Amino acid sequence: MERHDVHPGHEHHQPSRPEPTEGSEQTGHGDHTGHPGQAGHAGHAGHTGHAGDTGHAGHPGHTGHASASWAMAAQATLHCLTGCAIGEILGMAIGTALAWHNVPTMILAIVLAFVFGYSLTMRGVLRAGLDMRTALRVALAADTVSIAVMELADNGTILVFPGAMDATLSDALFWLSLALSFVVAFAVTTPVNRWMIGRGKGHAVVHQYH
Repeated sequence: MERHDVHPGHEHHQPSRPEPTEGSEQTGHGDHTGHPGQAGHAGHAGHTGHAGDTGHAGHPGHTGHASASWAMAAQATLHCLTGCAIGEILGMAIGTALAWHNVPTMILAIVLAFVFGYSLTMRGVLRAGLDMRTALRVALAADTVSIAVMELADNGTILVFPGAMDATLSDALFWLSLALSFVVAFAVTTPVNRWMIGRGKGHAVVHQYH
C-alpha cells in the first residue's frame, strides 16, 4: 500500500507564542501584582469600611444589651416608685377626705399612680425638645409595665397586711404598711426593669433623651 505523506498545506500548526518583550517575564507568570483578581482579593483582605463590621460595632440594640445593669434598673424603679408614691398617697388622702370605701379609694390611688408615674417621665423628655404627643408615647412605652408590676406588688402587700386597708392617714399602721408595700414593690420591679432595659425596652427608650 502506498504511504501518503502529509501535504504541505495541511501541516498541524502549533499556536504561535508571542515573543516576550523586555520586562514581560517580570510581569507575566512570576508576578501577579497587576492581576485584577489579585487586586480584588487584596481589597477584600484590607477592607476597613465594610458595612457589616461598622454596623455590628455600633448597633444600638447590642449596646443596650451590654449596658443593662442593676444600678440602671434600680434607678428606673426609683423613678417609677416616686410617681407611684405621690399618686397613691394623694389618692388615699382624697378617698379618706371624701369618706369613700376601700375599693374606690384604691382604684383612685392606682389611677393617680399611673398619672404621676407617666408625668415624671414626660417632664424629662419634654425638656429634651419632644412634643407632647411624642413624649406621651415615650412615657407609655417606658413606664407601663414597670408601674403595673409595681402596683400589683404594692397593693397586694397592703391587702395581706393585717388592718392596713382600714387604717387612715392619721394611723401609724397606714404609713408602716405603705412603706413596707413600697419596699416589696421595689424588690419585685427592679429585676423586671433590668430584664426590659437589657432588651432595649422599658426605660431604655428614654435614655437617649437624658
